[in-house]
Amino acid sequence: MPAPARVNRPPQRRPKWLPHRRYPPASKFARSRQSSSSLAEKVVYGEVWERPDLSKRDRSLITVATLVALGRERQLRGHLERALGNGVTKDEVGELITRLAFYAGWPAAMTAALVAKDVFEAQ
Repeated sequence: MPAPARVNRPPQRRPKWLPHRRYPPASKFARSRQSSSSLAEKVVYGEVWERPDLSKRDRSLITVATLVALGRERQLRGHLERALGNGVTKDEVGELITRLAFYAGWPAAMTAALVAKDVFEAQ
């Protein structure tokens, strides 16, 4: 069987609206990261966290459960500390992690258990 004939296509041109660089320069990235960070603090910890429909304790439980399920161990440490400060008990954190082992997966739960152990020991 002969090889398929090559199709001569015109060279592709970049659309004028596309930037010339593939990635923004580092300074632009740093600025956008700083503005995103301050926006998150203003919106999440200012407006959303302070809404009256849920108690801070309940918000902390929801946030910790979400971080455990998503495997976000870096953020989990700070939110576990906040949860304990908002009235969540160590036993409740243990139950939350145990329950999520079956819904979010064993590796996520075991990682969360190690983070929780470190947080508990530090207190």
